[in-house]
Amino acid sequence: MASNPILEYLTTTKIGEKGQVTVPKQFRHELRLGTGSPFAVLRLGNGLILLPQQQRFEELCRQVSAWLTDAELTPQMLLATLPEARSRVYAKRYGKKSARGSVRPGSHASRRK
Repeated sequence: MASNPILEYLTTTKIGEKGQVTVPKQFRHELRLGTGSPFAVLRLGNGLILLPQQQRFEELCRQVSAWLTDAELTPQMLLATLPEARSRVYAKRYGKKSARGSVRPGSHASRRK
């Protein structure tokens, strides 16, 4: 694929009987989209934007990477935060540890929502 312009008119298509929109073969090929490829559907005023989920994921990765770089965080620094993060998630999901010890997986307390 050549350049990646901000906005480019590609083609016109129609909505079928079942509400399906056909993406022309050329663009499916260029964007590596197969049958069942997921799309985010975004509304922008009176228009819709169809964004392949893979592109959305890649953009999110770029944003997170830029944020971590700007914050000067290393992988080791992030990994060091995991035990505390796991403890917070566990406490939020299962409640504080009881006086008799931690809540066991499969116990009544672990099934609370």
